[in-house]
Amino acid sequence: MKTTEEELKKIVQKKYALIAEQPKSFNQSSCCGAENSSHKVYNIMMDDYNAVEGYVDEADLGLGCGLPTQFAQIQPGDTVLDLGSGAGNDCFVARHETRETGKVIGVDFTDVMIEKARVNADKFGFNNVEFRFGDIDNLPVSNKIIDVVVSNCVLNLVPDKPKVFSEMYRVLKPGGHFSVSDIVLVGGLPKALREDAEMYAGCVAGAIQKDTYLKYIQDAGFKEVSIQKEKPISLPDDILGKYLNPKEIEAFQKHEHGIFSITVFGKKPGSTGKKKANISEISETKYRPNSGCC
Repeated sequence: MKTTEEELKKIVQKKYALIAEQPKSFNQSSCCGAENSSHKVYNIMMDDYNAVEGYVDEADLGLGCGLPTQFAQIQPGDTVLDLGSGAGNDCFVARHETRETGKVIGVDFTDVMIEKARVNADKFGFNNVEFRFGDIDNLPVSNKIIDVVVSNCVLNLVPDKPKVFSEMYRVLKPGGHFSVSDIVLVGGLPKALREDAEMYAGCVAGAIQKDTYLKYIQDAGFKEVSIQKEKPISLPDDILGKYLNPKEIEAFQKHEHGIFSITVFGKKPGSTGKKKANISEISETKYRPNSGCC
């Protein structure tokens, strides 16, 4: 029987509440924190935050699949929105960029994550960072008040992705933009992986085709849509072995398919009245090699 959207939501909430209460080292030893698999699953998705200014180790649960804040062109005074803010990791990096004159809002639908993020913000005195409980496909944010939206490996967990992009468009100011890291596909997934709820919570089964993902962004009204960074993701055999027999694993690994982490930029038409850096001016030299799991 196919899992309904509401059932998927509850599965994800339960899984990420568990992740919030686990130590970071445990989360990093599993795919998206889903479970404690072998060490083969280290370094699957996440980039290394250690060289990123504003990084707070206590807020990093070892989740995510990119560094969207580093491509987000955040300026002092901006109001930044983080979709699926978890324990506050990307919010605190964004706060460093927007400075004391700006504001950062994190939205998450897991109570334990919200509480953890608020404790972290209080601990470090980050008074211009706020965390709100809510769904990212029905944001608790007013129209046209956000300068920049960021998100890190979260949209793939939402069944109605067009609704999320529509909500992003609604809350952004004219001329505002987003930079989002997410997981997408080129080619298909085997049915056993595609229909498994655990793989959905683990960032893979909810991923859609890259072309479809980009079309949803354009259909929402965004312009200047571009992929800022892309990297392939390989599922190790010990994970695939839960769903496929050896012959099926061999066929899957040889098939012309791909699971990718992409960081995507899009802009809402109009003008904020503020000069923004050109995308081409944003250098990837700020990045370090991948480290940790998603």
